[in-house]
Amino acid sequence: MPDAMEVDEPRGTKRKAPSPSVDESAPRRIKALDPDVINKIAAGEIIVAPVHALKELIENAVDAGSTLIEVLVKDGGLKLLQITDNGHGISKEDLPILCERFTTSKLKKFEDLSNISTYGFRGEALASISHIAHLTVTTKTKDAGNLAWRAHYDGGKLSPAKPGSANPKSIAGRVGTQITVEDLFYNVPTRRRAFRSTSDEFNKIIDMVGRYAIHCAGVGFACKKYGDAGGSFTVQIGTSTIDRIRQIHGSPVANELIEFAASDDRWGFNASGWATNANYHIKKTTLLLFINHRSVESSNIKKAVEQTYSAFLPKNGHPFVYLNLEIDPQRVDVNVHPTKREVNFLNEDEIIQCICENIRDKLAAVDTSRTFLTQTLLPGSMISDDSNQHDVGGSTTKTPAPSRKTPVRPDESKLVRTDGSLRKITSMFPAVSQSPAPGAPNHTTRDAAQEPVYETTDREPILCRLTSIRELRSEVRDDMHHELTEIFANHTFVGIVDEKRRLAAIQGGVKLFLIDYGRACFEYFYQVGLTDFGNFGIIKFQPALDLNAVLKIAVEQEKANATDNDSFDADEVVDMVAKQLIERREMLLEYFSFEVSPAGELLSIPLLLKGYTPSMAKLPQFLLRLGPHVDWTDEKSCFDAFLKELATFYVPEQLPTLPGNDETEEDIPDEIKARRAQIHRAVEHIFFPAFKARLVATKSFMKGGVLELASLKGLYRVFERC
Repeated sequence: MPDAMEVDEPRGTKRKAPSPSVDESAPRRIKALDPDVINKIAAGEIIVAPVHALKELIENAVDAGSTLIEVLVKDGGLKLLQITDNGHGISKEDLPILCERFTTSKLKKFEDLSNISTYGFRGEALASISHIAHLTVTTKTKDAGNLAWRAHYDGGKLSPAKPGSANPKSIAGRVGTQITVEDLFYNVPTRRRAFRSTSDEFNKIIDMVGRYAIHCAGVGFACKKYGDAGGSFTVQIGTSTIDRIRQIHGSPVANELIEFAASDDRWGFNASGWATNANYHIKKTTLLLFINHRSVESSNIKKAVEQTYSAFLPKNGHPFVYLNLEIDPQRVDVNVHPTKREVNFLNEDEIIQCICENIRDKLAAVDTSRTFLTQTLLPGSMISDDSNQHDVGGSTTKTPAPSRKTPVRPDESKLVRTDGSLRKITSMFPAVSQSPAPGAPNHTTRDAAQEPVYETTDREPILCRLTSIRELRSEVRDDMHHELTEIFANHTFVGIVDEKRRLAAIQGGVKLFLIDYGRACFEYFYQVGLTDFGNFGIIKFQPALDLNAVLKIAVEQEKANATDNDSFDADEVVDMVAKQLIERREMLLEYFSFEVSPAGELLSIPLLLKGYTPSMAKLPQFLLRLGPHVDWTDEKSCFDAFLKELATFYVPEQLPTLPGNDETEEDIPDEIKARRAQIHRAVEHIFFPAFKARLVATKSFMKGGVLELASLKGLYRVFERC
């Protein structure tokens, strides 16, 4: 048989690779990773860039009670990152385990996380740094005499700087700690090559040091680049917050700052800070956010602040805001992100709304004047005069007009006109006289007396952990229509179009939309029911209502509308529904603030929106539908049906049309007039502002509740053809 190499094959034929010795189709065995690989993976999650290492070291220095922190940087922190503080130092006995993972002085058991008040708590920062860099620690405590101790670390363990013993060496030093990080990511070449510009990394470090320099009022900071004679910036210990902002962000920011503060014991928070007024704006929002003194990021807070300023700043203008938010530690989960860049806390929407309302009030109070930059005349320029200038000899000369660049006229089809002071559509309707006719009773005093009185309780908010409620919330989020939600978040209310069909007009950008506000209210109140589940307000009935009597009203209405084939025993239906509600009164009270006494008295119903009271004429029908339309045997179906019935009850009712030519205003009952005024006020000043704050517009609502009436670009094309 000829040798395989001697067989002639056609040119261009691809030779097959030899079959592998190991069967690749066999399943691979699971093996435990090497501890060094595990530690490098963990370090890569915590220390993503030099700025993250610096953030951890600054927080450790502040935790140590430092009043002066000095930062030295070389090559953007990749070659050298050194931080020196004058805190209480580290004991020599703690140095051997200093860089081991999960060694900390701030946490003993898991329950301590609910009351953590320090920056660090996991004990992973120094351990992570030691696995991807050469780490040196020099420290001295107050009771250590004249000696400081220096230790070198590699891979979480003590290592000798030179061949010899790895034990800490005694040297001369001052009280405090100096941590030197050299050759960051030296053993992770892929991560090291990802940093293209050392100047960008240095700018990130400057930004991080500046954030903590503004927040830590009693701490001095100094940051400089290695080899530079002068520092990048230095902040003295006794400098005020405004002067710190002035030193880091400049006088244009500091000169336009206003102070704000907000707090609410119900939500367990206290907020304070500084924000620029309407005279200052930049191209990108600068938000310095500290939650429980930890520098974090929050897209929800940033978006809410930008929406608040949108009414005060010109288009594409953004503010500078420094916000210090202190929340009860038991309401905050700080262990949700490897770099602790994000935190979760309870009642986020309510806290953000309270803060933004305070900022809005402050901006409105100082928005009495605006500062505009003006262009002065250039030297040698002349003011043109309509009359000709004459010289001494009588000859007439004309000064040539300076050439001016014609300004580019903006495309008017893209201009958004949303000025709240302009006329609304309701101003074009016939005016309704507000003064009572002679001899008619004055309803002003009666309406004022009917205004609800609200009381605040000290009840602690309940965190809902029910799987059924979480699934219902997830279904709403999955059905979210992002574009429509954004339109509602930035819309301008135009006016009510049709009260009978419950239609209103809003402007979103350069488009005009017709909204079924009845459908929008249903979506909103259903979502409020899911969001505030177990934490509803209460509408109390004084005196209490007889549940059987109220149900009987609804049953009689149903019986009057029923045909002969749908006959039923009214008393039997009333007893059945009342029995169901009384048997489940404890669950209704706990989850829905719906209180029924054992004797069958209706004491309270849930309050979903402050400032609006639903029509009590719909109460009997609401109570009756809780019997046959709610599946009380399945948890998820029960909650879903109950909240939908509650949302239907809260939806404003349809009103009769306004009087025509053959009907006068006097023919309309006073109750309908009063209710129309209440709904008008609620739609414009309560419902749509609430939609703007927290409505998640769904795809189903987009299909059946929204109609685009006009687009400015489309109208321009129509008029251009005329």
